[in-house]
Amino acid sequence: MDDADRGNLHQPISAGIVAALVGSTSTFAVVLTGLASVGATSREAASGLLALCITQAVGILWLSRRHRIPVTLAWSTPGAAVLVGTSLDGGWPAAVGAFLVAGAAYVVTGLWPALGRLIGRIPVPIAQAMLAGVVLPLCLEPVTALRDDPASILPVVLVWLVGVRLFPRWAVPVTFVAAAVVIGVDMVRDGTTIAASDLVPQLAFTAPTWSWQAMIGVALPLYVVTMASQNVPGVAIMKSLGYDVPWRSSIVTAGIATMAGATAGGYSVNLSAVSAALSAGPPAGPDLSRRWISAQAAGGTYIILAATSAALAALVAVAPAGVIATVAGLALVGTLAAALEGAVTARHGREAAVIAFLVAASGVTAWGIGSAFWALIAGLVVHLVLDARPRRAA
Repeated sequence: MDDADRGNLHQPISAGIVAALVGSTSTFAVVLTGLASVGATSREAASGLLALCITQAVGILWLSRRHRIPVTLAWSTPGAAVLVGTSLDGGWPAAVGAFLVAGAAYVVTGLWPALGRLIGRIPVPIAQAMLAGVVLPLCLEPVTALRDDPASILPVVLVWLVGVRLFPRWAVPVTFVAAAVVIGVDMVRDGTTIAASDLVPQLAFTAPTWSWQAMIGVALPLYVVTMASQNVPGVAIMKSLGYDVPWRSSIVTAGIATMAGATAGGYSVNLSAVSAALSAGPPAGPDLSRRWISAQAAGGTYIILAATSAALAALVAVAPAGVIATVAGLALVGTLAAALEGAVTARHGREAAVIAFLVAASGVTAWGIGSAFWALIAGLVVHLVLDARPRRAA
């Protein structure tokens, strides 16, 4: 390999590594928080993070090599936010059953185009409003945590603010580093230690159980918000960068990866959206035909990051109250802003979107089904009623 070839490889490889690092370190706290919210122990949450890293890495490596395009997969950050806002009867085994159903739904969507078109008919403002309402309580966590423990939370918030101003791409990863320092200081002060065995990554499998509440309250909102906020935008972003994503192959692969990791806690694997701009965009080099190498690098990086899953979960487990919630909330500020913009930008249908937002943000639970589902139903009902009325002439 000559110097020119090595130079041509440097850009896509570095872009893929950066995409994986930014994508994982920016949102893993949200993932761990979401898994814990539906009943996972610290060990099971760590297993979920490990399963996600492995399954999406395998999917990335296979898809990018087969199609020679820089298609990348990721875990669903909006989906993790849905889990955080979910009250679930049946505990962790019921959540695992819902993850399996969501994965199966991705596979069916890839194989049956009519289902994809049906999901596409859900008004985007309603789906975005549901996401915004689910994310809002998480984004409020830094506010309440700052009130309760300013000494621990203020340094984290200030680092995030400086990061957004000076190096926005790395703002959340650097914020976690600041949180890790805060956690370390607290451990030294209290004499807390982490056992060496807790740092070893291992998969913890759970036999799934099935309940209609979990299917409606977890699987359906997870499926809808992931399709609307990850898979569809992921295809659009790739198209804007000059690539036609093979829909059937990609969605089926994401669904199989989700099902493969579900019993170990891997709640959702899907097309990446934000990370796609890093691995498939100009940072990956001028030659579009060679940018698929960046996806290979991203897949390899996720395999390496899998080794850190247990350590990250162990660190989260000993964190002072509010510190990890603050990191998760700050990580989702951009998601909240984008979702609010998507919900209310268009004047027509704004009322339905606002109703969906309010119901999701309320956290209301009925018949064991969380607010995300009721937000979707409320938004669609209002949309159908208002859209059916005669429109006044301008």
